[in-house]
Parts: sequence; structure tokens; C-alpha cells
Amino acid sequence: MNFKSLLDQAWSSTGSLLQVGLDPDLARLPAELQDDPDAIFTFCRDIVDATAPYACSFKPQIAYFAAHHAEAQLEAVCAHIRAKHPTLSIVLDAKRGDIGTTAEQYAREAFERYGAHAVTVSPYLGYDSVEPYLAWRDRGIFILCRTSNPGGSDLQFLKMENGDPLYLHVAGLVADKWNRHEQCGLVVGATFPNELAAVRARIGEAMPLLVPGIGAQGGDVRATVQSGCNAAGTGMLVNSSRAILYASGGDDWREAAARAAKSLRDQINAVRDVQQQA
Repeated sequence: MNFKSLLDQAWSSTGSLLQVGLDPDLARLPAELQDDPDAIFTFCRDIVDATAPYACSFKPQIAYFAAHHAEAQLEAVCAHIRAKHPTLSIVLDAKRGDIGTTAEQYAREAFERYGAHAVTVSPYLGYDSVEPYLAWRDRGIFILCRTSNPGGSDLQFLKMENGDPLYLHVAGLVADKWNRHEQCGLVVGATFPNELAAVRARIGEAMPLLVPGIGAQGGDVRATVQSGCNAAGTGMLVNSSRAILYASGGDDWREAAARAAKSLRDQINAVRDVQQQA
């Protein structure tokens, strides 16, 4: 099954657009895990199992593992998701961007070592820097387009000769030229719903969007769903990380994460329902 089919199946079977981000911050892990040598794995595994009923995807952020020499724990987390929740996708948040020969190795890292179904990449070295990922025909890539951080405007709003901002040029380039085998998606932040709507209008209905910025970054659920969903009411992975992971610092952290995930899924679906009835 290729990545697009996996997403379509997950959206249909789970009834959810929620993607849970896995950003394990050692300073914020529960007290019961402080002496656990595999604390990062244990935390992420239990978060995955608690939130899987309400999610369609998981997004481990590689820096939170690599900074603590915990790449083996990331491998174990990804293996756990594939084994216990095989219908849910793994998007490795790595934001890679390098020349082709190096990109080949980054692709092997994402798809062989971690078994990810997709990976986030930067477009700013051009097509030959993303082509190695596309050689994996059953996998996907999410290309940075309009990111959720305020500083993204420094570059992404620069005007092209035709007057379009650079982020829309990236969206069009990916949609028109790079997405030859329906492997591409775009990363567009929930913190900029107008730009999210502009990207959806530019790329059409089929291409998926990975939308960070809900929760701790302050993105609005209603505006996000209204701006980014396609006509089928899908087409998005709405990511939330810290607001779910650290919903409680107490002994009920697993249950609190599940409640936060269910609440956000339900908020997203309430807006989807209204749109589908309109």
C-alpha cells in the first residue's frame, strides 16, 4: 500500500484528521519515568497507545530523540506503532534538505532505519534534493511550504516576479511538477489560516496537508479546518504535540493525553460535520 492509500484508509477507518506529535522533552516527562533508562520510549509508547483510538497518524520529531542519543528508542517507537497500530501512518519530522547524494542517505535513514511512511523535507535546494525520497514509490514526503513559526515570513513571503509569495510558488511547483506519483504533501501552519486557504486553492483537492500549530502555538481549529479541508472533508493531518503530550504532569498523564486527543478530534470533526452539511 502506498502512502496516499494509507492516508485515505486511515481517514476513512478512524474518522479522524488528528495527528499526534511525539516531542519527548526529558524535563517534562512524568516523575515515574525519571529513573527509567528507556524513559523516552516508554513515554512515547504509552502516549501512542493512549491516543491511537483518536488519531490517524503520529509524527515523531527526530531532534527530541537524537539530542539524547535515543535514536534506538525512536526505532523502537516506530516499530511499536507499525506492529500495534498498523493502519496509522508515521511521519518522521526531520525537515531534511541537502544535495542528492546526501539526501539518499537521509531517505534510507527515514524509510529503512525508522520505517517511516513519510518524512518532512525542505524544498530550498530544489528538485534534485527531494528526488531521492521519491524513489521510494510507496512512501511520502511533506515539503515545507508556509511554516507555523513567525519567522517563516522572512523568506516565505518574498514576492516572485508574478507577484505571488514564495510559499505559493513552492506549492505550485510541488503540485505541478514534483508530485508525479502522488507522493507529495505540504506543511502549512494552522497559525496562518488565510495562507492555508490560498495553498489549498492552489494545489487542488488531492494533495494532503500536514498542519502544525494547533494547541501550544495557538492555531484555531475552526479556521484551520475551514481553510484546509478538501471537499471530502479530509486532506489534512492536523498535528498537536505538547498540548496532548503534557496535558497532565501527574500520575494520570496517559488518561489526560487520551482526553486531550479525543477532545481535539471531536472539535475538528464538529467543524467538518458543519462543512459537509453546508
